[in-house]
Amino acid sequence: QVQLVESGGGLVQAGGSLRLSCAASGRIFNTYSMGWFRQALGKEREFVAGIPWSGGSTAYADFVKGRFTISRDNAKNTMYLQMNSLKPEDTAIYFCAVSRGSTSSYARAYDYWGQGTQVTVSS
Repeated sequence: QVQLVESGGGLVQAGGSLRLSCAASGRIFNTYSMGWFRQALGKEREFVAGIPWSGGSTAYADFVKGRFTISRDNAKNTMYLQMNSLKPEDTAIYFCAVSRGSTSSYARAYDYWGQGTQVTVSS
């Protein structure tokens, strides 16, 4: 089993920044992809960003391109999401996830999920 713990969420004004972290522990695979998803109240979970083991070829949803940056530190088994220029519509619970396979924008491709961290952006 792999355990994932997100942190760094909170309340921020529009235009502000937050940095989310996702720490992985347990039975870590030799190589794995990681991703961030979010779910706003009353909406379906959606892909935000993904990153392969190597850290290259990152992927982003169109609505966060140029504002969010995903990164990872494999030595620490930790992934990050730097969120800048936040908008009220970014308000959601943000989840991190681990996949044994390649980076994907599909939630079903991920094998383990964290509990999520709330991000609230006020106008």
